[in-house]
Amino acid sequence: MGRDGGGAGGRGRCGAARGQRAQPLRWPVAGVAAPGLAAGMAESPEARELVYLVTGGCGFLGEHVVRMLLQREPRLLELRVFDLHLGPWLEELKTGPVQVTAIQGDVTQAHEVAAAVAGAHVVIHTAGLVDVFGRASPETIYEVNVQGTKNVIEACVQTGTRFLVYTSSMEVVGPNIKGHPFYRGDEDTPYEAAHSHPYPCSKAQAEQLVLEANGRAVHGGLPLVTCALRPTGIYGEGHQIMRDFYRQGLRLGGRLFRAIPASVEHGRVYVGNVAWMHVLVARELEQRAALMGGQVYFCYDDSPYKSYEDFNMEFLGPCGLRLVESRLLVPYWLLVLLAALNALLQWLLRPLFLYAPLLNPYTLAVANTTFTVSTDKAQRHFGYVPLFSWEDSRTRTIRWVQAMEGSAQ
Repeated sequence: MGRDGGGAGGRGRCGAARGQRAQPLRWPVAGVAAPGLAAGMAESPEARELVYLVTGGCGFLGEHVVRMLLQREPRLLELRVFDLHLGPWLEELKTGPVQVTAIQGDVTQAHEVAAAVAGAHVVIHTAGLVDVFGRASPETIYEVNVQGTKNVIEACVQTGTRFLVYTSSMEVVGPNIKGHPFYRGDEDTPYEAAHSHPYPCSKAQAEQLVLEANGRAVHGGLPLVTCALRPTGIYGEGHQIMRDFYRQGLRLGGRLFRAIPASVEHGRVYVGNVAWMHVLVARELEQRAALMGGQVYFCYDDSPYKSYEDFNMEFLGPCGLRLVESRLLVPYWLLVLLAALNALLQWLLRPLFLYAPLLNPYTLAVANTTFTVSTDKAQRHFGYVPLFSWEDSRTRTIRWVQAMEGSAQ
């Protein structure tokens, strides 16, 4: 939930070289996804020539993108991991054939971003402040998500970096606060994006900045090529909200209580497949710039459409939790009242201490609104096929929850 995807930390000045000119990408066009392109199948060391930067590289998604790049991009020479807080796991990555450069920095500081971007061929911008619970002020959310994205774009323009992949969110579109369902929609489905919460507003503004920057001349005269990926609800190893629900269930004696009808469906996507899509997009941007530049893509896989509660129980159930669901124990009107009361208490108590409950008017509207995606745009444009099946994604997530269970004992 922290800034730059990595939580709180210092704003150390990054040490990347300045003034280097980015070189053009020279990888072969891949017509379809290539799951077999593992690290052990990489080309000879002489062929390694690409420099990637991942902002927010120590966050939930960012860490998976970093590890996926090291496993699946054979042309990678250097991988820069930029985050406000650097994870200790980065040390274990520094023994392989790819130079992993850890850069402690803050996306809200333009000079730190520019130094990190200089000399990079591709920037994957996952850094952001994901906050739907009111733990941060609207000003801070804007500073990180919007101003931080402006800083990344300007750094690309100034340094000559031509390829920018932005991690957006389904919440750019919805669910909207009016409760309109988005049923099996795609990137072109008309939908009224009615936002009032700072987080989706900031992501919508940042995505628009990225798309409008496509085609801008960077240093050296060549055009910037950008695109945005919109994950639906991400799950998998390291997912903070899944961790919160699991611990809440333990506190309630191994029980969770149904609050939303099971008929309200949501699209979810495994974090490994989201990371894989980022790698494929970055690989294809130069060769398919005319097709992919300025485009948005929903992130999707074979995960089933279910309510948030039923989907979470796919992982929490095998770990000992049960869902009390004989009927809705709390009527919806009471949930609306409780959500409004929580919002009022949060506002009143903010000068004294942080009160950030899971239930507020925004999270209630999102949880109670169907939002499912059905699209093949990513497959058509750059050959995306999910790397992990639903069965594999479920197994991996259950094992992670079980590991949490063991560490809690």
